[in-house]
Amino acid sequence: MAGPAPRTVLVTGCSSGIGLAVAVRLAQDPQRRFQVIATMRDLSKKGKLEEAAGPALGTTLSIQRLDVCSDSSVAECLSSIPGGRVDVLVNNAGVGHVGPVESISVEEMKRVFDTNFFGAVRMIKAVLPEMKRRRSGHIVVVSSVMGLQGIVFNDVYAASKFAVEGFCESLAVQLLQFNVFVSMVEPGPVNTDFELKLMEEVARSEFPGADEATVHYFKDVYLPASHEIFTTLGQSPAAVAEVRGERGWGRGGT
Repeated sequence: MAGPAPRTVLVTGCSSGIGLAVAVRLAQDPQRRFQVIATMRDLSKKGKLEEAAGPALGTTLSIQRLDVCSDSSVAECLSSIPGGRVDVLVNNAGVGHVGPVESISVEEMKRVFDTNFFGAVRMIKAVLPEMKRRRSGHIVVVSSVMGLQGIVFNDVYAASKFAVEGFCESLAVQLLQFNVFVSMVEPGPVNTDFELKLMEEVARSEFPGADEATVHYFKDVYLPASHEIFTTLGQSPAAVAEVRGERGWGRGGT
């Protein structure tokens, strides 16, 4: 007797880090319970995912382009899914931003929110009608511990994650009657290429508009302390994916 059909899982932001680890973890599930659609904005960065996926590539894992900041890109990706069915949405795509707030333009702040908040909202809005119609579905949002508590020099990033938290907490209550579940994942420090590149970039920045004392505090106190925390306490992306996997990607829960 055949078992239940694999659940279709769409994961955003899979070129590296947590998104890559989650996609591979699910695609390599020994029981083959998941059919994973791993997406990223820039397909030229898919090499690392293809290598990690191994034999799962082309069987339980496919790679597609998806830019969470574009309505047309989201629609194009979803239209390519057989039947348009997404059982589990894993909102992982995100951008980081650290530095003195005086040096961050409003346009830069909007860019952070467009990915971290509106990107997640755009994806949820795209899959929600069908989930509600079927009365079945699971939305997973990779937030951050900074969605629970603000951290110095992470003002804008924390604000974008606080926004996601409020949106999802409110939405989760509404969706219970439709048997659609919302889960928030709030990792602490995670060692990824994303973090390393961000820290290297800001260390070279000048931060126009910020006073000398603030720049000194940021570069000589915050950055070294942050680096120490990530290198000594940071989890690996695989560890985050494994813990969540043990709790059941694709099963109902909060």
